[in-house]
Amino acid sequence: MKDYIIIGAGQAGLAIAYYLNKQNANYLVVDANSETGAPWLKRWDSLKLFTPSEFNNLPGMKFPHKKGHYADKYEVASYLKAYVAKFNIPIEFNHKIISLKKEDGIFTIKSGTKEFKAKNVIVATGPFHKPFTPPCHTKISKDILQIHSEYYKSPDQLQEGATLVVGAGDSGVQILNEVSNTNREVYFSGNTNITSIPQEILGKTLWWWFSRIGFLTAHKYSWIGKKLSTSGQPVIGTDVKTLFKKKNVTCVGRTLDANEQTIIFEKQNTTDIKNIVWATGFKPNFNWIYNI
Repeated sequence: MKDYIIIGAGQAGLAIAYYLNKQNANYLVVDANSETGAPWLKRWDSLKLFTPSEFNNLPGMKFPHKKGHYADKYEVASYLKAYVAKFNIPIEFNHKIISLKKEDGIFTIKSGTKEFKAKNVIVATGPFHKPFTPPCHTKISKDILQIHSEYYKSPDQLQEGATLVVGAGDSGVQILNEVSNTNREVYFSGNTNITSIPQEILGKTLWWWFSRIGFLTAHKYSWIGKKLSTSGQPVIGTDVKTLFKKKNVTCVGRTLDANEQTIIFEKQNTTDIKNIVWATGFKPNFNWIYNI
């Protein structure tokens, strides 16, 4: 029996563990992955954080790189592992939780192989659980390689030939930029009316400006919070206007449907695509939590 069980050993779960340590609490962290930082290591090889080192600190331990450094996924995973070691955070890995119930004031947490008991449970799994792809992906020929951004590593995974990147968020734009640098024909499906913001303005990082303006501490009911909640999310660090003007990049609007080799877009149909990268986000899945 634990006083607390934290489900999820990401940044949120580890930060909570830090404060439970300070209270000398009897707690445990359980995580579905095989090691600390695994979700970062699974991402594409060229991934870089948008936030410089001075904004990446978890409580009690500074991010160990110079000010203004934009860390890659390996540096983030290494930092998280060092954080667990420094504060001796107890974690049991390889436990994907399949049910959470509360009976007689006690929580029962089950994975595929073990059952845990706790007086309190903190769910720190984040909202990004199930990779989402539009329903039309089932209509596409098996000769076309389809991969979600969750599993994309580098252009080396792709077949020879034209590639479609779907999704106008940071992931989609970063992957589009990387694939376009291979000089293959690339189609981009998504909103092209994207606001892009450079990582540095007037010699200061974007996040320095955000902290001075109050973006980083604004609550959702404040004037700034209300403004941010109604604005589209900008892309940070990629000049999308220049990217969309590349000779080998064709913007085709939203993906509407598909039929074997033919992909139907708002602006045109295509039959030459050999690869599709779906940077179309995730759906949350909390079905394992019973009414408690």
